Order: sequence, then C-alpha cells, then structure tokens
Amino acid sequence: MKTTGPTWSVPRWSGDGVRYIVSACLAGVSCRYDSGHSRNEEVARLVREGKALPACPEQLGGLPTPRPPAEFRRGDGREVLSGRADVADGSGRTVTDSFLKGAIEFTRLAKAFGAKEAVLKDRSPSCGPRRVYIDGHLRGGRGVAAALLEAEGVTLLSPSGLKRPPAGRGRSGK
Repeated sequence: MKTTGPTWSVPRWSGDGVRYIVSACLAGVSCRYDSGHSRNEEVARLVREGKALPACPEQLGGLPTPRPPAEFRRGDGREVLSGRADVADGSGRTVTDSFLKGAIEFTRLAKAFGAKEAVLKDRSPSCGPRRVYIDGHLRGGRGVAAALLEAEGVTLLSPSGLKRPPAGRGRSGK
C-alpha cells in the first residue's frame, strides 16, 4: 500500500521572514497545562507563512504537559525577574525556576530568529502580556516570559493586537 505524505507542511524560517514569536498554544499546539490549546486562526496563519515562530516557555522550562495550573504569589513576572515574587502550582509547589528557565529560552529563540514582536496568550503565568493570576485574582501584569521579552525590547501583543490600522492611520485618526 502506497502512503502519501502529511497534509501539513513544516514552515521554513529564515531570519529575515520571522517577525513574531508566538505562544505555541495560540498556533494550535496542545501544550497548555490541561493538554489543550487556544488556537487563533490569525496566529496559525502567521506560523504557516513562516512569519511567526511558535514556542511554549513552560515546556522549554522543562514542565510536563499536562501539568498542574500555576499562578503568581506576591507579584507578576516582572517581580519574579527581580526576585520579589514566585510562581507556584495548584499544590503549592514552587515552580519559579522552571518558569525562569523557560522565559530565558523563549527569549533566546526570539533573539535568534530576529522576532521584534511577540503574540502571547493572556492570563498565562509565562506568556500573559496584560493580565495574569496573582494570589488567586486576575490582575494587570505580565507573565515571566512576557516580562523578559519586554525587558529585551520585544513588543508584546495579544492576538487582538494583530489587527492594526492601515499604515498612515494611527489610533488618533491622523
């Protein structure tokens, strides 16, 4: 019996074509803590076109999938980077070192591929660009990887931030 190749293809990345690093779950990779994904069609299209590199900071940090959900204690990702907060899973086990390792590797990938912007999953303790869970409450803040990317000059976006006004028409209407 003759078999045919896969119906998908692996994108080819060149340093010139990658504009974004993206949360892999937004590209449809089942890497969330619950083994699910948060596929966003615009993000998946960017990956297919070779304009975005998908990665999961939590997996890069050595955490398994599935894994217990995690949240911040005493601050967000910026405070984790400065040593004033930590990340704990649902059982209370501190997983800060894995989140830091994943953030470092995620940022290395962004720099290696020349990504200037990151499209990240909100509410994630790694990727959250705007909102994260701190001490059981959803609050404004950054995930650990988001905070490190921002410190390195990478622009943070959520999937809704991909829809931008045409060139020459800023939000002020000019």
